[in-house]
Amino acid sequence: MDILLDTHAVIWFLKGNEKMPKSTRGIVCSPENRKYVSIASMWEVAIKLSSGKLKLDNDINGFIETIEDNGFLLLDISPDHVKTIAELPFIHRDPFDRMLVAQAIAEDMMIMTVDENIAKYDINVIW
Repeated sequence: MDILLDTHAVIWFLKGNEKMPKSTRGIVCSPENRKYVSIASMWEVAIKLSSGKLKLDNDINGFIETIEDNGFLLLDISPDHVKTIAELPFIHRDPFDRMLVAQAIAEDMMIMTVDENIAKYDINVIW
């Protein structure tokens, strides 16, 4: 199964945060699943780190290395994703989350999130 992790899910997974249930962590760790992190999530983390809204043990370079070291695949933003975002109902106002929804739809992926607004879209949500 292909899974796109929301930004908070990636961070919680990498930090071992107890907010992520063991069953959800098991899905991420399963070798049968391909886990993706969107460039949009990296962009969001970079902005939040530089503005002081997010604190991590390392800088953006370390965050990217940790993602790669943990076997996550990077999902670029494509023209199809942009076209899909233009067709989305305006349920969610956050531009990063809207991109993740569009990517999950365009790529036929599950999305891993606790965000209730994302779950309102016609997509498969894990959590």
